[in-house]
Amino acid sequence: MEDDPSCGYDAVASEFMAVRSTSGQGLVRAWARQLPRGCSIIDVGSGHGEPLTAVLVDEGLDVSAIDAAPAMVAAFRQRFPELEIACEPAETSPFFDRTFDAALCVGLVFLLPEDRQRRLLLRVSEALNSGGQLLFSAPRQVCTWTDVLTGKPSWSLGTEAYEILLSETGMSLTGVDTDEGGTHYFMARKTGSKLG
Repeated sequence: MEDDPSCGYDAVASEFMAVRSTSGQGLVRAWARQLPRGCSIIDVGSGHGEPLTAVLVDEGLDVSAIDAAPAMVAAFRQRFPELEIACEPAETSPFFDRTFDAALCVGLVFLLPEDRQRRLLLRVSEALNSGGQLLFSAPRQVCTWTDVLTGKPSWSLGTEAYEILLSETGMSLTGVDTDEGGTHYFMARKTGSKLG
């Protein structure tokens, strides 16, 4: 694992928090509303919690969070002192020794190289209860690019690869959507056994 588990985001936390738009709120709210009120959800790569953790709280879900950037976690704790958050890399976090009914993972998967993406999705799957829901963001197309804030590389494996990877980790792709800002989302459900 690289020296900075936050993929450069701890160093640019103030800038990120200043420019983070409300894009994605409507799509995440619609997804959250189909979950039972009070169900447990883990916000993976929550950042400072705005705007998406706030949506989950507004929709009456039992929210826990994880983020690898200490500056983001500190801001999250100020905004949501009643919520539990872990400051550690998601793909190795002991948080996933617990189980949840759903998981949200926006803006994180594509920051990780392919092997870490696979590990993350496997850990999420292992932590989801049977029938549990996952919503994560990544471009539909296979591509690499340089993150505008951190200058670090990002990778999308593309729709076909994500569908295969979800299947291999015990989940099935149930839908795709795009928010008002053009961000693409994958929806999945925990289905059964995984190859590991």
